[in-house]
Amino acid sequence: MKHLIVFLSIIMASVTAMAQDGKDIVTRSYKVDGNCGMCKKRIEEAAYVKGVKRAEWNKETHMLAITYKSSKTTDDAILKSVAKAGHSSEKVEATEADYKKLPECCHYKTNTCEH
Repeated sequence: MKHLIVFLSIIMASVTAMAQDGKDIVTRSYKVDGNCGMCKKRIEEAAYVKGVKRAEWNKETHMLAITYKSSKTTDDAILKSVAKAGHSSEKVEATEADYKKLPECCHYKTNTCEH
C-alpha cells in the first residue's frame, strides 16, 4: 500500500510539472486485466504505440500507468493496442479471439495462473 501511495504521488507530481512546461504530455492510469510477468511484458509492449513515453503495468494492482504525447496518440488508441494483445481494460474489452491467443497461464478470466 505504501508503494502505491508513493507511486501515485510521483505520477501526480510529474503531471503537474509537465503541465507547467506547457507541453502536451499526459499521464493516465487504467485497470488492465492480467496475471503474471509474461502479461506485464505483453501489456507494456502493446502500450508502446507512437507517442508513448512510458508504460508500466503493476501485477498486484493491475494498473497500467501511461505517459504519452497527446499530439501523437490518445489513451483510447493505447488501450485498443493493449486489447489487441488480448488484455481487457476498464475502457476497451479484448475480443474473445485475441484473449484465446494468450498462453494458458495468462488467461486472467480463469484465475488459474501458478506464477
